[in-house]
Amino acid sequence: MLHQNWPAYLRILLTLHIACGCIAFLCAPVALATAKGGRNHRRWGKIYFWAMAGVGATALILSFALPIFFLAMVAVFSFYACFAAYRILYLKELYKGGRPLPLDWLAAGVTILSSFLLFLMGFLKPALMGVGLIQIAGHTISVVSVVFGLLGMRLGSSSISLFLRPPGEKMFWWFAHMQGMIASYIAAVTAFSAVNLSHWFGAAWWVWLWPTMVGVPVSAIWTAYYKRRFSPKRKTAPA
Repeated sequence: MLHQNWPAYLRILLTLHIACGCIAFLCAPVALATAKGGRNHRRWGKIYFWAMAGVGATALILSFALPIFFLAMVAVFSFYACFAAYRILYLKELYKGGRPLPLDWLAAGVTILSSFLLFLMGFLKPALMGVGLIQIAGHTISVVSVVFGLLGMRLGSSSISLFLRPPGEKMFWWFAHMQGMIASYIAAVTAFSAVNLSHWFGAAWWVWLWPTMVGVPVSAIWTAYYKRRFSPKRKTAPA
């Protein structure tokens, strides 16, 4: 929500952040529903990518200006999911020995580092994170920070693994693209949920994590479906 006592530049940034988030939230289902690889899919996918870039950039600036460290670290891994999904379209030759650019390495490394910090802060400074606080064995942790930190490290390390070990299947990029875009949309839905549901339920952990709990199994099911679809058809031996 807009804070009238904020400087004008912060209110403008927040307005841009909300606008980009709304565009991304609405464009992703359209891109997912259109024929993969078709003109409409590419058009809506690019709009979604740049909207998410706007979300990430404005969130990062706001997080340092306010400051809200949790927002900064979440902004990094949320945008990285979309960035990696976009970049993989230009790295289809990895399975033939192609090489990623230094930018790809840098982005993955920054994501792993910031996500590791997010994970640690969930244990060491849960009050500073401020969301999803629960008690485990007498200790307070921010379960949201811990889960998001793990997810971010998983995203970054998956990319590093692809860079270091050439994938064995030609369509590896399809799965990486699809999983990254779904992960980034989960982040967009999470932000929408947190902003709206927190008015009624506060900073409860499930307000932040239900999109992940729903979206991760959906991504796994979708990936399994396309793996079966792309798998070589076995020829039936003649009787």
